[in-house]
Amino acid sequence: MTGDKVALSYLLLLALSLPPLSIYWEEISVMDERNTPMRTYQVCNVMEANQNNWLRTRHISREGAQRVYIEIKFTLRDCNSLPGVPGTCKETFNMYYYESNNANLWFIKESQYVKIDTIAADESFTQVDVGDRVMKLNTEVRDISNLSKKGFYLAFQDLGACIALVSVRVFYKKCPLTVLNLAQFPDTITGGDTALVEVHGMCVNASEEFEAPKMYCSADGGWLVPIGRCVCKPGFEENKDVCQPCRPGTYKASATDAYCTKCPPHSSSPQEQAVECVCEKSFYRAETDPRSMACTRPPSAPENPISTVNETCVTLEWSPPRDTGGRGDITYSLHCRKCSGDGRKCTPCGSSVHFVPRQFGLSSATVLVTDLQPDSNYSFTIESQNGVSDLSPTPRGTVVINVTTSQTVSVVLKERRSKDSVTLAWQGPERPNGAIVEYEVIYYEKNQREQNYTVLKTRSNMMTVDGLKPGTTYVFRVRARTDGGYGSYGGEIELETSHEGKGMNDKYFCAFLFRHCGYIKAKQDPDEEKMQFQHGRVKLPGSRTYIHPHTYEDPNQAVRDFAKEIDASNIRIERVIGAGEFGEVCSGRLRVQGKREIYVAIKSLKAGYSDKQRRDFLSEASIMGQFDHPNIIRLEGVVTRCKPVMIITEFMENGSLDTFLKKHDGQFTVIQLVGMLRGIASGMKYLSDMSYVHRDLAARNILVNSNLVCKVSDFGLSRVLEDDPEAAYTTRGGKIPIRWTAPEAIAYRKFTSASDVWSYGIVMWEVISYGERPYWEMSNQDVIKAIDEGYRLPAPMDCPVVLHQLMLDCWEKGRSDRPKFGQIVTILDKLIRNPASLREFVLCHIHTVTFGLDTPPPKLYCADPQNIIIFTFTFYT
Repeated sequence: MTGDKVALSYLLLLALSLPPLSIYWEEISVMDERNTPMRTYQVCNVMEANQNNWLRTRHISREGAQRVYIEIKFTLRDCNSLPGVPGTCKETFNMYYYESNNANLWFIKESQYVKIDTIAADESFTQVDVGDRVMKLNTEVRDISNLSKKGFYLAFQDLGACIALVSVRVFYKKCPLTVLNLAQFPDTITGGDTALVEVHGMCVNASEEFEAPKMYCSADGGWLVPIGRCVCKPGFEENKDVCQPCRPGTYKASATDAYCTKCPPHSSSPQEQAVECVCEKSFYRAETDPRSMACTRPPSAPENPISTVNETCVTLEWSPPRDTGGRGDITYSLHCRKCSGDGRKCTPCGSSVHFVPRQFGLSSATVLVTDLQPDSNYSFTIESQNGVSDLSPTPRGTVVINVTTSQTVSVVLKERRSKDSVTLAWQGPERPNGAIVEYEVIYYEKNQREQNYTVLKTRSNMMTVDGLKPGTTYVFRVRARTDGGYGSYGGEIELETSHEGKGMNDKYFCAFLFRHCGYIKAKQDPDEEKMQFQHGRVKLPGSRTYIHPHTYEDPNQAVRDFAKEIDASNIRIERVIGAGEFGEVCSGRLRVQGKREIYVAIKSLKAGYSDKQRRDFLSEASIMGQFDHPNIIRLEGVVTRCKPVMIITEFMENGSLDTFLKKHDGQFTVIQLVGMLRGIASGMKYLSDMSYVHRDLAARNILVNSNLVCKVSDFGLSRVLEDDPEAAYTTRGGKIPIRWTAPEAIAYRKFTSASDVWSYGIVMWEVISYGERPYWEMSNQDVIKAIDEGYRLPAPMDCPVVLHQLMLDCWEKGRSDRPKFGQIVTILDKLIRNPASLREFVLCHIHTVTFGLDTPPPKLYCADPQNIIIFTFTFYT
């Protein structure tokens, strides 16, 4: 962006003030080279010594500018062309100014003026020139800085020259009104000297702040370092730096969505500016449904119900409804009623009946009902529902099934015990439900039920249990099995074996054993339902935490949760731009219905992949899909339903940061480099706030777009932190990028956000050195040893002191001593607002530098006197 020039005054000499402000200057008219009359002020008192002729302008208002520029056009005669003039003839004149709030000063003392400069001519003329009508016009520009009063006067002093002032133009510079990232930045007058003026942008029509937009107006009238952006409000989309309403039939639900989208099935938007599409009649959208989801309806009734009765319990099963309503969140609920023998009168079952796993909100089409009364009739209503069933006024789809339970049986136990055995005898049920096949006896030492128990089976109604410990209490339980299955265990019987030397005794015990399913429902912690668990991680209300795809039992579900499926027919691959670990990387275009075509990068999975390679390849998409930040590479979607499998991301025109910097070595200002570093730090702060550790932060993994915006990419080595902010994830094997990795991560393979800060310090060094390799040609082992001994990378040439100090802070040995990413962003913002702090550079101490004939000069690096960098090259003749 180039600056505009705003004229404060454009004065022909006719408009200059008249005497007494003009002494010995004459106003005359001459003809220029086009034979056009031109009025000038001139003076030519060269024959007299001690000339002091002044010409002054009227008061010029500065209009808020701190620096103004004066352009003068003039002619000056060569003293040698004037015959007989004394040696006092001059070929220069002086220009002065005087600041004042008074616009009507009549007289200003000569001593009050401040000298601007002595003006000399590049081209002088002779009398012959004038005769030939060749005017040699000179143009000179000077500036005045740090103006503070309402205006100023200009004055011109002649000390004995032959000159003519043709014109005087006074102007200042400004950064012109511009619109960037949907934010309008007004005309802004530049600051004094080289200071930058911070300007906050105003979001254009129908847009709102995503991140506060601001830029800096430089002294030469150019805009620098765009930060933040505005986004179109819901119902509007961006089009050529303005927000326009969504057309009928389209909508935009969120400000962060780029464009309006066609209404999903069974919905419409008859008016412009829709933030969502209205569902058709009998179709609904749940409150938690995304606005992009099709409208749906309640499901039909479950089908094909069957029951399996086992004494006082029943297993109910059914088939899913034929019509799911277009949704996948089908659940089932059961309603139980107990009926009279003739089935005419039915009443609710009450809380004594239990459902396994639950009565309401079942996800599977089966349930076990226990604790029913024997020899009774029950009616069960099975209801299907989904996420919009509560929104529909019509009755829900239900199916009814009737069952009858079996009668109970009882067993009488008789026991006989000694010091190391117990004899049990029991009587079978009076009215068994079928022939008794066998009895099962379970026993264990008291208080050791979960640790060690024994199960014995017999067809008899008597059993002697041997091998017991003397004087020890045991717990016994017995149940019977018929053709219909096992009954439940009877009540617990505690029996103590005799001590040494004591005789035996007999004891009778009576227990009633009911034939039911044997399910005992455990008591539930009342707080259990208050916590939500998602893939092994506790999810706290209001928090936003990264979820690692490996916590999913089905990795494909992670892809479905976090990545949008794209139809391969909407992708056009244009050229190969690189190769990744899993296959080629291409550039191309993505066409999505209702949106304009956009450039994208396409990673494809090479043929012959294994299931593990496919899972690892798509895990990066599952990670990227969870992030939404202007300095994080944006995932457009994935292609998984056809081959090749692809990951689609936004296209970054300038590629990786390290290659980009090497290509443009030395071509950026320090402010521009700091702006790049600020973007990277902002993206890393976002990741850190989500408890996410990158593990491979390096310039090669930063991508740059056409606006020099840097975005963090490559999430293949990432790991997640637990809720403890000091916790670290320990890897098992795998390669580590030694030159970018913190010492504790190298030694113990423990990665944290603090180790990412260390890597960020290396990225800073790469940026300031324009992509130089960290630690040059040192081996990895030498790097590890040097760091352990306290060595740190020296500052690159022309590196500001404050930036190298920030690098050293990032390379503190103790993790807790390093700055957080939020602090780094704040520091860089202050440096951008105060560029003067970037002018102090690290001093360099270089001992020896020799070069060979075929060896290009190396880059030099600064160091303290105790750590001198030595470059030695052999000279070949």
